[in-house]
Amino acid sequence: MIGGQIDYMCLNMGGAAPLIMGKQIKAIATLSRSRSPLMPDLPTAHEQGLTDFDVVTWNAFFLPKGAPAEIVKKLNDATSQAMDTPAIKNRMHELGITGVALERRSPEYLAKFVVDEIARWAGPIRANGLQVD
Repeated sequence: MIGGQIDYMCLNMGGAAPLIMGKQIKAIATLSRSRSPLMPDLPTAHEQGLTDFDVVTWNAFFLPKGAPAEIVKKLNDATSQAMDTPAIKNRMHELGITGVALERRSPEYLAKFVVDEIARWAGPIRANGLQVD
């Protein structure tokens, strides 16, 4: 893109933010349903007519099935507390990353979210014949 050989690219906000802020590339939309607090002037694809479009990048810790509840809670609490510290928040913003809202940090939320994501993407994956090699 910077070299002018690629016209369009769909990037993760974290990878794109420095290039956008440095005016090396032009952002046309965020693919999440809501605007990014890091780039509040950047409209969403939904706002521009691609209705009900909401794609976000996410990460999670996955433990073996049957992991002791106290271990799950301890890891979840420590991660959540770390995400709320000014140092981590500032570093994530420097990288173009916004933290996960508190109500979306529980193991219960993650369990439902993963099931929903699998259901959401299974159709397009199958329809396009994609598979893991």
